[in-house]
Amino acid sequence: MRKFKITVDGKVYEVEVEEVGENKSSGGVISASQPVVSKAKEEPVKPEPAKGSSSSPAPSKASSVAVAGEEVVAPMPGKVLQLKVSEGDSVKDGDTLLILEAMKMENEIVANASGNIKKISVAVNDIVDTGDILMVIG
Repeated sequence: MRKFKITVDGKVYEVEVEEVGENKSSGGVISASQPVVSKAKEEPVKPEPAKGSSSSPAPSKASSVAVAGEEVVAPMPGKVLQLKVSEGDSVKDGDTLLILEAMKMENEIVANASGNIKKISVAVNDIVDTGDILMVIG
């Protein structure tokens, strides 16, 4: 376990990095502790939506109809490039559900459970934020 101090936007963070295997340059586990700089209360910073974007917000934000099942959430902010499934499709744990572009890279978002797609809350070209509900598997 190695400790590092990292400064982000003037705030100093202490992080611990654990090397998982021999001769691997990546694949470590990173856990960040509270910032060393003390403040009364810090709020997470959300990225600004892209300017000039013609896409509408994800339907999950507009309509909050609860659907029972396992939620698939966006692990990072990005743009939905492609939907690989439709509502009613049967999926297995690990199947690719959609392609999310983040920082000019295409990321496969996979199923975290087996079942049928109950609800798709996004469409192609939608901009999503971290934690937004993309789909529900039931």
